[in-house]
Amino acid sequence: MSFLSRLIRPFSTSTTPMNVPAGAQTATVAAGCFWGVEHVYRKEFGNKGLLDARVGYIGGDTSSPSYRSVCSGRSGHAEALAVVFDPEKVSYRTLLEFFYKIHDPTTANRQGPDAGTQYRSGIFTHGEEQAKIAQEVTEKANKEWWKGEIKTEVLPAGQWWDAEDYHQEYLDKNPGGYECPTHFIRKFPTLSE
Repeated sequence: MSFLSRLIRPFSTSTTPMNVPAGAQTATVAAGCFWGVEHVYRKEFGNKGLLDARVGYIGGDTSSPSYRSVCSGRSGHAEALAVVFDPEKVSYRTLLEFFYKIHDPTTANRQGPDAGTQYRSGIFTHGEEQAKIAQEVTEKANKEWWKGEIKTEVLPAGQWWDAEDYHQEYLDKNPGGYECPTHFIRKFPTLSE
């Protein structure tokens, strides 16, 4: 790789489209630094219905954001994860319950040492059914797990922007890389029906 391509690469965006086969659905969540969120989802659901996953940016008002612009806090975007899943193998509800187990949704615009609007907690829904399930799971998790302190926003998914290629599967490629200390699976009882 030439010096110039190494210099430009960190600021280029991903060009490989996400694979969404017929019958699959997409879940989009933000839970702080997207490296750890992607890593724990792939580890937990890699052979249990996760078909593809991509880190990127959502929820802001800047077109074609870069990592640098999102980290500035001025783009309005959150670092997020889009998961393509087989609903015959894993439910959207299960993916959202897992979301509430792997981060601290009680801190506004923060996960551990990572602070800023880009690290906010959010669920970005794709359609009315997902919005209904997201509200139900959020209400139950808020009452039963997080004692009324959840700050997670639940919004319709808007425009998604893939993060740069070097962010995709970052912790698999860089096993010693930074992972937010809030990204671990909490031992909560099963939510009520």
